[in-house]
Amino acid sequence: MSGRLVLAATPLGDARDASARLVAAFGTAEVIAAEDTRRTRALISALGVTPAGRIVSFYDAVETSRIPALVDAVRAGQTVLLVTDAGMPSVSDPGYRLVAACVEADLPVTCLPGPSAVTTALALSGLACDRFCFEGFAPRKPGERRKWLAALDTEPRTAVFFESPHRIASLLADAAEVLGPDRRAAVCRELTKTYEEVRRGGLAELAAWAADGLRGEITVVLAGAEPAAAPDLAVLVERVRALAAAGTRLKDAAAEVAAATGVSKKSLYDAAVSRA
Repeated sequence: MSGRLVLAATPLGDARDASARLVAAFGTAEVIAAEDTRRTRALISALGVTPAGRIVSFYDAVETSRIPALVDAVRAGQTVLLVTDAGMPSVSDPGYRLVAACVEADLPVTCLPGPSAVTTALALSGLACDRFCFEGFAPRKPGERRKWLAALDTEPRTAVFFESPHRIASLLADAAEVLGPDRRAAVCRELTKTYEEVRRGGLAELAAWAADGLRGEITVVLAGAEPAAAPDLAVLVERVRALAAAGTRLKDAAAEVAAATGVSKKSLYDAAVSRA
């Protein structure tokens, strides 16, 4: 009998979002590897399921040490069901190292799709969903966080990331300063739960709203950067000609302006020559 590793998405908050396949898996898997065994047992109970196998913890601190035994269980023909507290395993949660170990051992890995805070927040944000990037958790240290935000300044895709309720106010304040007060965003709190809240607006507006702190699980969706306006070629050519008039060789002047603006050096040189 062939074993397998099964990654299973769990509800973000409302147990009724559990898929029929997840319910069946809880009742048949020989091993359930759970980020928090207490929360998983509570979910199993809410679903009215009697687990067939043993439930073992699989959180950050024990992830590496648990992998060999779980791989051995799959190799021995058992089904290992991997779940986290909410959403899809491996997405800013434990899981990918176990997947990699099973792949390395040439063992079957499959997935039971379901809830994801990333795509749920993206859909609710009211921002462009055609292209997006997921940034995991925002950096904790202020300096690293500001560098990370600066890297998103020119990111054209909508960005989705997680943040702690204890740091969301300072993150939004930094974001308003680094990215501009009017950059659009949505803060999604307690998705699918009783006190679900989605707040949309400019970063400065959102920072003021969150200044006193927020509670619950938080996902932030940040609008992509607006495309930069195309530089005015005539203005750039005049800059080239001014440098040349001051004594710089025309080719060097064109190269200098091209390096600063991203416009083709040849285009600048040819245009400067034609206007001589």
